Amino acid sequence: MKLLLKLILTSVAVLVLAKLLPGVVVTDYLTAFFVAVTLALLNTFVRPILIFFTLPATIVTLGFFLLVINALIVMLAGSLVSGFAVSGFFTAFVFSFMLWIFRSILFSLIKEEETK
Repeated sequence: MKLLLKLILTSVAVLVLAKLLPGVVVTDYLTAFFVAVTLALLNTFVRPILIFFTLPATIVTLGFFLLVINALIVMLAGSLVSGFAVSGFFTAFVFSFMLWIFRSILFSLIKEEETK
């Protein structure tokens, strides 16, 4: 249930960012949900591989290269999901950074269950 709520909140963030950023296009609400699912899958499976192969660059830049990896994942999602387009690397970079901020704010509103 919490996963579905996080996907819905991410799709809302994608829609808001598509309205704010001029280089991001999302055609409809269902596309935004597919973008959220695609980003979740890419972050689960592709991002760790990219981090592993770019570990020296990440260490030298004190972790700032992870922002570049996030932008690449957004660009990859743009090529995988029809109806979602990002105009270039800088737009993907800004989109991924703002998505991180929006998701942090929205996910902080969700109460975490205590584990015993």
